[in-house]
Amino acid sequence: MTKPFSLQTVLELMRNRNDEATQSLARLLAAERDARKKLAMLLQYREEYTARFRQAAQNGLGQPEWRNYQEFLNRLDEAIQQQLQSVSQQEMHTAAGQAEWQRQRTRLKAFDALSERHRASEARQEFRQEQRIQDEFAARRNDREEDC
Repeated sequence: MTKPFSLQTVLELMRNRNDEATQSLARLLAAERDARKKLAMLLQYREEYTARFRQAAQNGLGQPEWRNYQEFLNRLDEAIQQQLQSVSQQEMHTAAGQAEWQRQRTRLKAFDALSERHRASEARQEFRQEQRIQDEFAARRNDREEDC
């Protein structure tokens, strides 16, 4: 009869932690992707608004309209700067999440290796025991045949 792996509980805990780290990393990657999309949208909107401003300036703008365009472009630039900071922060969070995922994966692999060694050792012991039983059975049969 095979002995259970003595660290099975720890192995399952490592699997759970690895799963949690994987899910956390997926969330972090999605948040980073969303932050990048928002930044791209803001940059594209700024380009479009700048083009409209140039077109309006060529057609002639009054002082209030000019000021409105400039103020809005300044607000867009502030939003872009904030979003750049957000993207940078998300990149740092993602990098930390990747490091944690890698740590958990390494730990899990170590316990998986221990578990596999245990299984292989148990299989070898079981094979040896079966071999001994077969050898004993064959020896008894030979003894009976010689007695006859």
